[in-house]
Amino acid sequence: MTMSAGWYLRRLSRMGPREVGGRAVDAARRQRWRSARPACPSVTGARFTAVLPAGAIAAIPPDAAKRLIAEADRLMYGHAEYFGVVRDDLADPDWWCDPKTGRRAPWGYAFDVPYRDEDAVGDIKQIWELSRHQYLTQLAAAYAITGNERYAERVAEHLRSWWAANAPLRGVHWISGIELGIRLLSWVWIRRLLDGWPGAAGLFEGNPVALNQIWHHQRWLAAFPSRGSSANNHVIAEAAGQLAAACAFGWFPSSARWRADALRSLDRHLRGNTFGSGLNRELATEYHGLVLELGLAAVAEADAAGVPVPASIRLVLLRMTDALAAIVDNRLRPPRQGDADDGHGLVLDGAGTDRWGSLLATGDAVFGRLAWWPEVTGTDVRTPLLAALIEPTRPAVTRPASRPAHFADAGLTILRGPEEIWCRCDGGPHGFLSIAAHAHADALSVEVRHDGVDVLADPGTYCYHGQPEWRQYFRSTLGHNTLQLDGSDQSVSGGPFLWLRHARSRVLAVATSGGGVARWCAEHDGYQRSVHRRRVELTAASRELRVVDEVRGPGRDVRLAFHLGPAIAADLVGNRAVLTWIRDGEGRSAVLDLPGQLSWRAHRGDTDPPMGWYSAGFGRKEPTTTLVGTGSADGAEGFITVLRFRG
Repeated sequence: MTMSAGWYLRRLSRMGPREVGGRAVDAARRQRWRSARPACPSVTGARFTAVLPAGAIAAIPPDAAKRLIAEADRLMYGHAEYFGVVRDDLADPDWWCDPKTGRRAPWGYAFDVPYRDEDAVGDIKQIWELSRHQYLTQLAAAYAITGNERYAERVAEHLRSWWAANAPLRGVHWISGIELGIRLLSWVWIRRLLDGWPGAAGLFEGNPVALNQIWHHQRWLAAFPSRGSSANNHVIAEAAGQLAAACAFGWFPSSARWRADALRSLDRHLRGNTFGSGLNRELATEYHGLVLELGLAAVAEADAAGVPVPASIRLVLLRMTDALAAIVDNRLRPPRQGDADDGHGLVLDGAGTDRWGSLLATGDAVFGRLAWWPEVTGTDVRTPLLAALIEPTRPAVTRPASRPAHFADAGLTILRGPEEIWCRCDGGPHGFLSIAAHAHADALSVEVRHDGVDVLADPGTYCYHGQPEWRQYFRSTLGHNTLQLDGSDQSVSGGPFLWLRHARSRVLAVATSGGGVARWCAEHDGYQRSVHRRRVELTAASRELRVVDEVRGPGRDVRLAFHLGPAIAADLVGNRAVLTWIRDGEGRSAVLDLPGQLSWRAHRGDTDPPMGWYSAGFGRKEPTTTLVGTGSADGAEGFITVLRFRG
């Protein structure tokens, strides 16, 4: 996907004068750097002191260690899967090749590489992911646990290969700050986990090539921070990586300045990216997880180096952790809201480790769990290692005495019922900053689960670049459990990661406790001349969810969509659908009575146009059933949908 001149003009229109000025300075600096590449300052006597405390490795639970070692062995054989693409070339990877398309990114000055053009470069996510070097942190952790030097030797081989193939400012891996920041964080942990290996010092502080790479990464991040309308999760990754490297690899004349600047940036942008309630302002749950991981890892480096961390940083991370504990379902699954690209801040675990349980376990170790937190039964490698570095803290603030259900600033409400019925209602802002890059046109959408199984599902994200029709579908209004009016999305897209007009939602009423009935009501103005209002009621005694949609204004043509999870089989007759699924070997069922004023049709795996798809993770999609009702809003007092869970 290439960007047209029109896209750049639309993108420019979403920037303020200060951001435009900053980007002009960046452009001029890129031109100067094209021919002026200073050498890394000479470093003598460098030592790595940010080691793990004694006993940290021994604290790793045996089952978590076993999962990690199994993953490391798969990697040693060259096997991995990224974004639905199975790879068997990791024993000797080509750092510039996209295994999905077979294309190799072109060589040249980094800022000349057309990384958004899949025809020229390939799938940039596939190329970038391996070079975050998070698979090398897994191999390094396997060495730390087992002492087997074959893991350490493979890590060293791959780092030397990458450094040789990716000279500073040359090629596709020097384009995006988030990639440099996460890569630096990986290098810090690789060095830490390899500390017992005789070759560790010679690989890093005793290696002029490594020093040159570390210095140039930090120089780049200091020069080109994400600005203004782009200061979302990317700027957190940049600051976290810069802080980690400046603390653990503080060997350069600029290290103290880089460290101080990164700490200020992290403090400012963590607060800017987070609502007071603790939810991430992008309203994209996976980015809540990414930012929390990055923040915890950054604090670990500062604490390990004895660098004072502002109390405001710890407070944001505490609130983020409490918010996560509040919104997960009974299986520790958070909402599927907004964009998701499977991005992680720090990877030290093998397959089968629950990401959200791991974050809650770390929160427990660092901040202490509250009585209402859900129980975490799984184990992980990362928690005991982070906890060994982070100073336990109990911020002097009042934490929620009971489990929050309504987050007014984020417009997110969780209705809970018996039999583990969980319902998310969306009445919040469209997204974060002027471009709302990771938002979907999903105002007033609902997401319903039964014992962790998606019943009315958020379909997910699937892709970012290269397949515009799929990108549009997965973030469209019709791609969510809400109402579309007159064939239009509620918010107006200007292209990938760019929204020109944002629907404004407001929650009108919430009652989440007492009386046996949980209620929510909200409306939005995304259709400009018409208002869509939705009421949701969850009745405990009857295990019934009632959704009432009203259209106020001149809007005519209605399409109401309900996307079923991939585990759900549906038998649609008229306006009634019988839903069945299996959970833990037992059959479950529900009845979905749909508005009779609309004509209902089941879609599954349609491609022209796309309809009836579910993306469990980035780059992956599978057919599922979507029920779409079409009709007119004329004369309709309301469209009533009732979901009843059977015993």
